[in-house]
Amino acid sequence: MSESYESERRTDSRTGDRTDGRTDDRTGGRIGGRTGGRIGGRTDGLDVAALQRRLAAFAAARDWQQYHTPKNLAAALSVEASELVEIFQWLTPEQSARVMEDEGEAARVEDEVADVLAYLLQFCEVLGIDALAALSAKIDRNEGRFPANGGR
Repeated sequence: MSESYESERRTDSRTGDRTDGRTDDRTGGRIGGRTGGRIGGRTDGLDVAALQRRLAAFAAARDWQQYHTPKNLAAALSVEASELVEIFQWLTPEQSARVMEDEGEAARVEDEVADVLAYLLQFCEVLGIDALAALSAKIDRNEGRFPANGGR
C-alpha cells in the first residue's frame, strides 16, 4: 500500500495517518492537505467501506489486528477525541471559531479529526456496525424526540 503514495511530509506511525502534501499516484490527485481554508484533496470514489478496508490493510500489514479489540479501540478513540478537545481547551468561543484560519492549528485540527474518524471506523468494523446506518437511525430518533417546532 505505501508504495502507491508519495509523501511531502510524514506518516503517523501509530495510525498511518498522512499529513499535508500527500498525493495518490494511483489517481494523480491530492489526498490530504488544505485548500482555501478547507480540507482539500480528492474524495471521489472514497466511501466508508473503502476507508475501513485501507485501515484494516494498514493494521494487517503491521500485525496490529491483535490489538484492535473493541476495548482498545474505544480507549484510543477517547484519547484522540481528547487531543482534539485539547486544541480548543483554553480558546474563547470567538478564537475557536477562527481556529482554521491559522494554517498550523488547522493542520493540527485536521490530523486529530482524522485520528478520531480512523479509530471510530475501525471500532465499527470490529463490531460490525454500519456507521452511516447507525447515524441515520440516530438522526431519525432525534427528529422524533426533538421536533422542530420553533422551540429550544
